[in-house]
Amino acid sequence: MTRDVLLVLAAVSTGLSAGVFLLYAHTVMPGLRRTDDRTFVGAFQALDRAIINPVFLLGSFFGAPLLLAVGAGLSLSGPEQDALPWLLAALVLHLVVVAITVAVHLPLNDRLKAAGDPAAIDVAAARAEFSEGRWVRANHIRVVLDVAAFAAVCVALVVGR
Repeated sequence: MTRDVLLVLAAVSTGLSAGVFLLYAHTVMPGLRRTDDRTFVGAFQALDRAIINPVFLLGSFFGAPLLLAVGAGLSLSGPEQDALPWLLAALVLHLVVVAITVAVHLPLNDRLKAAGDPAAIDVAAARAEFSEGRWVRANHIRVVLDVAAFAAVCVALVVGR
């Protein structure tokens, strides 16, 4: 029973994480792309500051791998063992998402935040330095990987019964 609850929570957490990245891919970044430089810089800075919160960080981004690891540990033996490869796959996929975020997104986000107040800087230069295309391409990879991780957790829920 405890394992099942953990796996449901892992699925929810992984799905929420995938949903955040998907929302950025199909709504946030296309919307921001259509704005002028000052709006882009100011809005992106505000979004990046807002996403650093316990709901996102603990509820999905870091919560998912923790729940997946515990769920995998509880699936090491017994009939639940059939779920183990799926849980490990989900864990690895989500950890790659974390690595991409740390390697690509955080430095780009931090560079844009460090550029300063959009009312007082060269916003065109700040936006150009941000490397919007690189950010978007890496985010598309995060979407694919996290959706695959979510699917793997769902399969684990079914095969590990």
